[in-house]
Amino acid sequence: MHAAAIVAAAGSGSRLGAGLPKALVPLAGRPLVCWAVDTLLDGGVSEVVVVVPAAQRAEFEAVLPRGVAVVDGGASRTASVRAGLAAIGPAATAVLVHDAARPLTPAAVVARVLAALEAGTPAVIPVLPVVDTTVLVDDDGLVTDAVPRAPLRRVQTPQGFDRASLVAAYAALDPGADLTDDAAVVRRAGVPVSTVDGDERCAKVTVAHDLTLAALALTVGESTP
Repeated sequence: MHAAAIVAAAGSGSRLGAGLPKALVPLAGRPLVCWAVDTLLDGGVSEVVVVVPAAQRAEFEAVLPRGVAVVDGGASRTASVRAGLAAIGPAATAVLVHDAARPLTPAAVVARVLAALEAGTPAVIPVLPVVDTTVLVDDDGLVTDAVPRAPLRRVQTPQGFDRASLVAAYAALDPGADLTDDAAVVRRAGVPVSTVDGDERCAKVTVAHDLTLAALALTVGESTP
């Protein structure tokens, strides 16, 4: 199996308040996107395409490893993944889609996703259980019901797909649609989505506090024998 990966890195990062695209924000001296690319390659991916804001393309090309393709993103995440799909080489039979904002994703998670695809799963996502009590509220903020936690999962990336299934699902999707993730795209096309174990280290960097926690996690990891 030849696996390619698309890294979604076209977000503005306005909630992070860094004044530059989130994927270029440094963590321990390296842009978040570089951490994401490294974990994909370490996990067994053969080819990486990074989808970036067109205005900052040169900045991304300056920091990414040689051999990583860089393409301009679209106005939405869905449009950006479309652009990444179009740039993948013909040899790829499987495609992973990963968020640049999940810099500390362990390579083992990537390997689990690839193993599921190798075994014939058409679509697979890493997940974690929901541990907090989860409730429904009405428009006034009053609790109306509690949601059973047992069947709930938190969805992470990288999400993996048989290439043909993902391409067909995007071709069938309305051009104006903007779904929250790629698993939603293939599920809309009727493709079953399986799960593998995720990892707490796959946490997404969205606000400044998340970046502080990621830096702390690296420091703790380096000091642990």
